[in-house]
Amino acid sequence: MGNMKDIDGSTLDDLRRGVSPLLTSNSGIRIDTALIFDAVLVFARALESLDKGQDIDIAPLQCKGERSWGHGVSMKNYMKMIEMDGLSGRIRFDKNGRRRNFTANVIELGLSGLETIGSWSLTPGVTIVKNYSQTIEDVKATIQGKTLKVTSILEPPYMMLRDGPEVKDATGNDRFEGYCVDLLEKIAEKVGFNYSIHIVEDGKYGEPNSEGVWNGMIQELIEHEADLAVAPLTITYLREESVDFTKPYMNLGISILYNVPEKKDPELFSFLQPLDLDVWMYMILAYIGVSFILFVLARFSPYEWYNPHPCNQDSDLVENQFSILNSLWFTVGSLMQQGSEIMPKAMSTRMVSGIWWFFTLIMISSYTANLAAFLTVERMVTPIENADDLSKQTEIQYGCQDSGSTKLFFKNSKIPTYERMWAYMSANPTVFVNTSKQGQGRVKGGKYAYLMESTMVEYAVQRDCKLQQVGGLLDSKGYGIGTPKDSPIRDLISSAILRLQEESVLLMIKDHWWKQKSIEICSDKEEQQVANELDLSTLGGVFVLLVGGLLLAIVVGVIEFVWKARQFSQKEQHPLCMEMAHQFRFALTCKQVQGKRTSLRKRPSIEKFLDSNGRMPQGALLLAQIPYRPRGSVHVPSVHGYNRADGL
Repeated sequence: MGNMKDIDGSTLDDLRRGVSPLLTSNSGIRIDTALIFDAVLVFARALESLDKGQDIDIAPLQCKGERSWGHGVSMKNYMKMIEMDGLSGRIRFDKNGRRRNFTANVIELGLSGLETIGSWSLTPGVTIVKNYSQTIEDVKATIQGKTLKVTSILEPPYMMLRDGPEVKDATGNDRFEGYCVDLLEKIAEKVGFNYSIHIVEDGKYGEPNSEGVWNGMIQELIEHEADLAVAPLTITYLREESVDFTKPYMNLGISILYNVPEKKDPELFSFLQPLDLDVWMYMILAYIGVSFILFVLARFSPYEWYNPHPCNQDSDLVENQFSILNSLWFTVGSLMQQGSEIMPKAMSTRMVSGIWWFFTLIMISSYTANLAAFLTVERMVTPIENADDLSKQTEIQYGCQDSGSTKLFFKNSKIPTYERMWAYMSANPTVFVNTSKQGQGRVKGGKYAYLMESTMVEYAVQRDCKLQQVGGLLDSKGYGIGTPKDSPIRDLISSAILRLQEESVLLMIKDHWWKQKSIEICSDKEEQQVANELDLSTLGGVFVLLVGGLLLAIVVGVIEFVWKARQFSQKEQHPLCMEMAHQFRFALTCKQVQGKRTSLRKRPSIEKFLDSNGRMPQGALLLAQIPYRPRGSVHVPSVHGYNRADGL
């Protein structure tokens, strides 16, 4: 017991520094060694205090026996009361015999050896005194010159195998090219590390199975087979639970890739397309209605009835120019902007004519403006316009890449449209493809729409004029670089990505691979739809309408000819064929046939009414004063004091 008294504070300091003669090595004190030493020291101090207070009896005991040492409880109480400094720090116990108010230093292996970066105590827990900037600098200094293993996947234009005779014997990183290769090179320059690229063996991005086991690049990060995953890897919540991601280097969303529909041949009557069928029907009804109203108002208005022979003020006949046929002719002449020899005189009929002219002005102008677009621009009809159209039909198949974020998006989505799409895809597993190239091939084959990231859709559309992007973005997400969980280099790479973004380096890299480095770049859809020259297939309907109108006019003319010839044949008691022959000869020669009367109406000669003395009888004078009336006008006897027919 006397040896315990000789261990004072200086001895403990020597033990902490590892230079005490009690230690067999000068290499330092391990934690377990310090704790064992403090435990023996506490037991010795308690035993010494117990010896001062009472006589200690020593009795042999068995570990498996029920008999205990009589001074055990007193020994335990003395140990609880001890408060001293040991190798592991301040030693103090609570009422339950647990150590309290002690602190442990947190150390790490730095570039200069073991360094204290914080402490741990019972109440506050871990306290790190090393700041974030120091940690970043240490990590950056640690990876300087080191080679990181990078996993990726072949996906144009992000990661591709170089081709050409100059790279036939290329090895290592020289075998690859693409957006991710340039991005990785810029990040390595900023951070200061080397890298070695390899392609993931199973060709998958990463998706968990039913047991939660990942595949693809995510699995390589989890198993620490790779330090980085540089690829078009979408940042998702499910992946974030297993690996870490940097800041996104590209923002995008899911879009629809579909083939460009073939140009639709113009219809024969394409000149009717600028206006809807309902508009054409309403225009015909308006034409008939305005003509009828004009006819009725002209009949009721006294200002539309006039004396056809103004030199004879005592004439008992008045005339109205707006018959049914003339009203229809006046209205259609205004509609075709050709005018007519008939002009309204009454205020009411002029109002009808004015409002009809305004109506035709608007309709003809609208039709002409829209007709130019319909006839000069090639129109292509796309069967789908957005995801909702795609989900409501079954004629066109649609799918996405298997083992990718797009599939997970539809699988976990709660939006009704996307739920219907996932139900269709899950019920038809053949719609899934292994690679984007395979999906694009199915799209060009027809009757298939491929769901993929918008950036890949943009790349495919600019290089294949047979493909197009349909609708907008279905979601919003980003591509990031994957790292193992709690990787110290994640923040360094995120900082490098932000710097590259601010310096517009990321934009220049994308522009290089999307637009500049291309064999064939399709021009924008708006530039493709330029005005084309009009051919017969476009304006054929107009010629058909012209020929049809001419044939109809000829038929009507023949009917008029036969009808009038029939009237004359009945009046003159001549055969119809003979009368038609005489009428035909007169139409050709404009001369009266010998011995036959012309069928044209002719004003009687005044000499016919003179008597033998050269005088005209009173009745004959009245007959000679009757003016010649052209067909189409309406003339009726006038009522005394009112120049129009009674009741009309």
